[in-house]
Amino acid sequence: MNETNLKKARILIIDDNPANLKLLTKMLSEHSYCVRIAPSAKLAINSIMAEPPDLILLDIKMPEMDGYEVCQQIKANQETCDIPVIFISGLEDVIDKVKAFEMGGVDYIVKPFATLEVIARVEHQLQMIKKIQESKHD
Repeated sequence: MNETNLKKARILIIDDNPANLKLLTKMLSEHSYCVRIAPSAKLAINSIMAEPPDLILLDIKMPEMDGYEVCQQIKANQETCDIPVIFISGLEDVIDKVKAFEMGGVDYIVKPFATLEVIARVEHQLQMIKKIQESKHD
């Protein structure tokens, strides 16, 4: 993933709240990321299987299946297990954050979130992917 591809990274936002989807989409699109949304866990899983993103922003509290379960399914699949998942949630308890990391999350952002923080964390994870891919080619 070179510098140009870093900015064109494909990010999937999974959240059942339309306002959060709209805000995150606008925020990331303005930074030149290719953004897709999934308003439910079922749609998210289908979207990930059809076209795996470079990074996932995942809400925890959703109907049907919560974000922990979604992350668990992503990490259990050989084709999607390397996709970094950043949890975004209003849950602030340490136990919730620890569970997110135990499920395979790479980061955790507490709502309400600040644009600069979201962008910094997304860019950090994309840089990590780039370094891993470069080291595989050495």
